[in-house]
Amino acid sequence: MPQLDPFVLDWLNLIIRWGHLIAGISWIGTSFYFVALDQSLKKDVPLPKGVAGEAWEVHGGGFYHVQKYLSAPDNLPPHLIWFKWEAYLTWITGFLLLIAQYYLQADTYLIDTAVMPLTQWQATGIAVASLAGGWFVYDALCRSPIGKNTGVLALCVFALIEVAAYGFTHVFSGRGAFIHIGAFIGTMMAANVFAVIIPNQAKITASLLKGEVPDPIYGQIGKQRSTHNTFLTLPVLLMMVSNHYAFLTGAPAAWALVGLIVLGGGLTRWFLLRHEVGDDIGQIGWAVPVIAAVLALAMTLSQPQSKTYAGPKVSDADAFAIVTARCTACHSATPTDPTIKAAPKGVMFSSVDDMKRYATQIEAQAVRNHAMPLGNKTGMTQDERDKLGAWIASLK
Repeated sequence: MPQLDPFVLDWLNLIIRWGHLIAGISWIGTSFYFVALDQSLKKDVPLPKGVAGEAWEVHGGGFYHVQKYLSAPDNLPPHLIWFKWEAYLTWITGFLLLIAQYYLQADTYLIDTAVMPLTQWQATGIAVASLAGGWFVYDALCRSPIGKNTGVLALCVFALIEVAAYGFTHVFSGRGAFIHIGAFIGTMMAANVFAVIIPNQAKITASLLKGEVPDPIYGQIGKQRSTHNTFLTLPVLLMMVSNHYAFLTGAPAAWALVGLIVLGGGLTRWFLLRHEVGDDIGQIGWAVPVIAAVLALAMTLSQPQSKTYAGPKVSDADAFAIVTARCTACHSATPTDPTIKAAPKGVMFSSVDDMKRYATQIEAQAVRNHAMPLGNKTGMTQDERDKLGAWIASLK
């Protein structure tokens, strides 16, 4: 693949990431609002013909009266607002970000030769094919007889995500795996909007404007996919920030950790939604200890194994030699790694004192979680990691 200047890549990354955040906030905001609105509509008041429920809201110094029609009113205006570009742009900017961060720099961020030796093209091909394949499998499940049973479908979708997580964590680096699990789920969500929800809504609208009774199946399918999107939102958000936390991406059973994130995040979304629409805390409060238990189990699974370092004492010189050979390609005043323009986070190892200053970070990133060096491009061995661990232990 072409190698762009790291400075240009950093700016490209920043601009796309900014756009991704803007689009994502817009999509999540409108999604959360309409799901909560739909759940909070009052049906026990006198309603006009064709209205299934209404809500009175106050915001920004004004009052809003919202009514939901199941059939088109006689004076349906032509300027009907469609909420779709938020979802489309979130996926588009997210995929562009994958290209800039993970595909153009696959050797650094996507590939870990200790997990599976791949070329840039191989890794990128597997990644893109898996995103597309995941959608087709998910869509087939929803359209099959399984899709008529909410509980069974939920279990199948959960199993699909777990299978994908297991595969990603056994093919890519920890960072690459987690971000692609998020992209895997995000692709399903965006495709739900593009291929199912909006087309079905368009069919319903067209029928109503013609004075016809629309097939209710379109609305049922659209609501099913919208519900899936709602409960998958929080897990996806965590996946998208996971590369900042080596204890997640480097967990021994990372694929199982993904399952807990999906369960905990989905249940948290359910609790917040039910609380927002006014459900009694006594009826929904059971979710809080369950979420706490899931979080505790996740913390247990992500805990690196403690290790006692035996053998001869590791000298400052030996430890510095390891860091110089394996880490300073990136963490120096003049990085030699072609994908790095400046030392990440300003961390540089020019002396033993620098190593002592960042000993905690070295232990977390290189000794306990193996997140560094990125993609293990410099080939740090387990013996070298153990020696660094022994050296850091002697400082305590």
